[in-house]
Amino acid sequence: MADETERPNPTEPALAERIARAITLAGPISIAQFMGAANAHYYATRDPLGARGDFTTAPEVSQMFGELIGLALADQWHRAGQPPARYVELGPGRGTLAADALRAMRAAGLEPPVHFIETSPTLRAEQAKQVPDAEFHVDLVGLPEDGALMVVANEFFDALPIRQLVKTEEGWVERLVGCQDTLFLPITGKTGFDPIVPAHLRDAEPGSILETAPAAVATMRALAKRIVAQGGCALVIDYGYEGPAVGDTLQAVRGHEYANPFDTPGEQDLTAHVDFATLAEAARAEDAQVFGPVTQRDFLGQLGIDARTASLAKTAPERADAMLADRNRLVSEEAMGTLFKVIAATAPGWPAPEGFA
Repeated sequence: MADETERPNPTEPALAERIARAITLAGPISIAQFMGAANAHYYATRDPLGARGDFTTAPEVSQMFGELIGLALADQWHRAGQPPARYVELGPGRGTLAADALRAMRAAGLEPPVHFIETSPTLRAEQAKQVPDAEFHVDLVGLPEDGALMVVANEFFDALPIRQLVKTEEGWVERLVGCQDTLFLPITGKTGFDPIVPAHLRDAEPGSILETAPAAVATMRALAKRIVAQGGCALVIDYGYEGPAVGDTLQAVRGHEYANPFDTPGEQDLTAHVDFATLAEAARAEDAQVFGPVTQRDFLGQLGIDARTASLAKTAPERADAMLADRNRLVSEEAMGTLFKVIAATAPGWPAPEGFA
C-alpha cells in the first residue's frame, strides 16, 4: 500500500475539546474548518456504511449500480480506441462499487490497474478486502501519469468542506462557528463578502445563505487537468443542484437519522449538497468536455437498469421482489432517483459515456 496514514492518537483530547480550545484561543472558525476537522476524524475512526453505520450509499443498495457504471466505462474505453487505462475511485467507501464495476469491466475486456484515493485507515482495510490489488493514495498527486484515467466519485464531493455566507441588513458576511464550553453554534462574522456573491443573488432577502465549496472546485480542477493531459473520463455522482443558489444544505446524519450538524463534531457525517453547475465550470476551466448533469434515474435508465433487474430476477426468482425494490430505491423520485445527479468530464476528443442522452 502506498501513502499510508496514521491512526488517531487515543491519548489526545476529544475532537470537540480541541476545536473548542482553538476557538477560545483564536476566535470563531469557518464552517469549512469545522466541517473539515469533523469529517477527517469521523472517517478515520469508523466504517460509517450500512445498517450498523450512519448511512447507506447506492453501491450498498444493489450490485447493479456498480455493474452499470463499470459497463459504461468499458464501453467508453472501447470507443476511445482501448488505450492503456487505470481505474481511479475517490472515496471508495467499502470498495463495493469498485468490486462490482471491475467485475463488469472484466467481462467487457477491460482489466485496468486500480487506484483508490482514501485517507481513512478503517476504510482502506475494508477496501483491501474487496479489491486486494488496489493501490492507495491520499490525493490525486500520487496517481501515475501514464495512461488514461477512468475515474468514479460517488458521494465524494458532498463531504468536502464548504463555506457559508449569510445576508444581513449590512450585506453578505461569512457564517462562522463559535462555542460556549463545547456547545458549538453558528454565528455571524463581520467581514464583508459582497464582491464575491453572484450579481443575481446580491439582493437576496436578509437571512439567506449562500454556500461555496473551494475544496470541491480545487479538486475538480485538479482532476480535470489530469484527465485532459492523460485522456479519460471522470463520473461524478452525488446529491445536489444546479447553482449558484441560496439555501442552507449543511446536514448531519447519525444512525440513519438527521441530526444537528453542530453537535458532537467527529461523531456524525457532515455533508452539503453539491453545486453541479459550479463543478462543471471548474472542469471546463481546465479544457475538459462536460456532459450533464442528468438525474441518477435517467442515467441508470439509459444504461439499462430495467434489463439488468429482469436478468438478475431470472437467475434468482426467489429474490425478484427484493431486486425490484432495490431498483426502485436507486431510480424512484421518492428515493435517490432525482435528488442524485451525474456529470461526466472527459478529455477533448473522448466520447461521451453512455447515460448522457
